[in-house]
Amino acid sequence: MCAHVLVAEDDAMQAELIRRSLLSEGHTATVVHDGSAALEAARRLRPDLVVLDLMLPVIDGFGVCRVLRRDDDIPVLMLTARSAEDDVLLGLELGADDYMTKPYSPRELMARIRTVLRRSGRAADRREEPVVRAAGIAVDPVRHEVRCDEAPVECTPAEFEILLAMAAEPERVFSRRQLLECTRGIDRASTERAVDVHIMNLRKKIEADPRRPMRLLTVFGVGYKLSGGRG
Repeated sequence: MCAHVLVAEDDAMQAELIRRSLLSEGHTATVVHDGSAALEAARRLRPDLVVLDLMLPVIDGFGVCRVLRRDDDIPVLMLTARSAEDDVLLGLELGADDYMTKPYSPRELMARIRTVLRRSGRAADRREEPVVRAAGIAVDPVRHEVRCDEAPVECTPAEFEILLAMAAEPERVFSRRQLLECTRGIDRASTERAVDVHIMNLRKKIEADPRRPMRLLTVFGVGYKLSGGRG
């Protein structure tokens, strides 16, 4: 199921995490950071789904949802730090199709998105398996499986999310903080230094010689990247 998703989120880091997760599932994404831009993009692009933060500047998420429901039938998944029952009920009364509160697991968010898209029937079935391939590694977010040179690799949930993000954008350099965000909701007690441990363990699993990595490379002073390109 491949869809175009509009992400309306004023937190740039959270928006980027959602965008990468969508790309890894085979979707396309447009990101905006305020309510006015969200309405303009929704009218122009007619996306299959809107992931809508409630605490948007200019026009808040409630206002955006109200206009979307008046003018169109685009599915809406509300995403916010506000978890009070009144907020949840108001969002649903305005026509939101689902509601998630922060902090959240990227995997749970993608599962909710798949459910909303399936219910709405707006997205086209363009491929059977959203497998992400890079540097001889295949990451399947649906089956939660990793293969390296066709051999199965056992990963912890945090390792899986880090590898999925990096495989979706090979050659991109990720900071430790960005990789830590990939594990948000899985290991909330983790720190940026814990990312180094995850990388070290991943190298043991996907590198012929973990001491001389050829795939999972350190970019000194910045972070890490998955090198080798797609395929």
